[in-house]
Amino acid sequence: MKIAVLGGDGFVGWPTCLHLSEAGHDVHILDNLSRRWIDTELGVQSLTPMDSIQERTRIWHNETGRRIHFNLIDIAKDYELLKGWLAKNRPDAIVHFAEQRAAPYSMKSDRHKNYTVNNNVNATHNVLNALVELELDAHLVHLGTMGVYGYSTVGAAIPEGYLPVGIETMDGRTVSQEILYPGNPGSIYHMTKVLDQQLFAFYAKNDGLRITDLHQGIVWGTHTQQTRRHEQLINRFDYDGDYGTVLNRFLIQAAIGYPLTVHGVGGQTRAFIHIQDSVRCIEIALNNPPAKNSRVEIFNQMTETHRVRDLAEMISKMSGTEIAWLPNPRKEAPENDLVVKNDKFMGLGLKPTTLGEGLLAEIVDVAKKYAYRVDRTRVPAVSAWTKDIAAKIEHDPEGKRLKSVS
Repeated sequence: MKIAVLGGDGFVGWPTCLHLSEAGHDVHILDNLSRRWIDTELGVQSLTPMDSIQERTRIWHNETGRRIHFNLIDIAKDYELLKGWLAKNRPDAIVHFAEQRAAPYSMKSDRHKNYTVNNNVNATHNVLNALVELELDAHLVHLGTMGVYGYSTVGAAIPEGYLPVGIETMDGRTVSQEILYPGNPGSIYHMTKVLDQQLFAFYAKNDGLRITDLHQGIVWGTHTQQTRRHEQLINRFDYDGDYGTVLNRFLIQAAIGYPLTVHGVGGQTRAFIHIQDSVRCIEIALNNPPAKNSRVEIFNQMTETHRVRDLAEMISKMSGTEIAWLPNPRKEAPENDLVVKNDKFMGLGLKPTTLGEGLLAEIVDVAKKYAYRVDRTRVPAVSAWTKDIAAKIEHDPEGKRLKSVS
């Protein structure tokens, strides 16, 4: 297949491009490189040194003989350029990663909220709009988030996208209907993914677009089979309080002797998936498109759930690193359970990479190798959901000591 990967320079986008290219697909990256500009804005860099996208693709070609094509396009701002590229190249499938992906970043300020909404919603709608205008029957695979469901405890397993409900009619009968599982976003970022769902549902119903929405858990790990082929193919590794995912952050904190930062009581239960499984899931979704004029296909892209404090205690025992209990910058329940159905991917042959000391040790080794690149002042999570919460958060400006303020 000819596959356009929107946001193919990112944390999940890059290893996906390599995985699909090695599988024999003709891969084209469309990216505005905004994630690199955000590094500059935040004054932080990936733990792992990243070459330019041009150098990365050159190394891949040298290693494999396969080409990954790069196109500098801002799909959220330049609709005509996007539509022109799609008209000329007419890909068989589109993988959509081109959204600002961090909840903390989306809550930093009014400017960051506006940027996240404008970028994410416009990017998604521009793609859908162009597919309709060009009469392009390309399968769209979108990377969403488990966060669209929210993290409240409902006492039942979260289904894969749709919820059967009974509706009482005017004459007293009860009729059954399936609806999108009600959205319950916990940040501006998560809200944009809920809006994505509504856009997808409309365009699938109104225009017959073939769409798969992947509700992904928190990604951990850094290596895939393809990124191991050459040091310059290494994936990015975020450790800062805005972009670093919780397990990866714990592991780098352990590697540099920094207290494991648990916010609140650590009772937040989250869904997780290893980066290798993430790229496999995307390939599985591409190989199993929905029929034209069918509803949006929704997968829960996760393999296991863990409570944050349990992860911290596991890493603490493994590394001897102390745990720092800090105020929670997020507005969320201190405790929640999370039971998630993921039958679809399991039924299509996914063999999960579950949490194990071997893989954890591998990440710690990567962290130790590049520990000299860490800015300790960027480790604390300080982007707060509300101003009253922000007033309770304080950290040492040198990053040497953490303390909580009640």
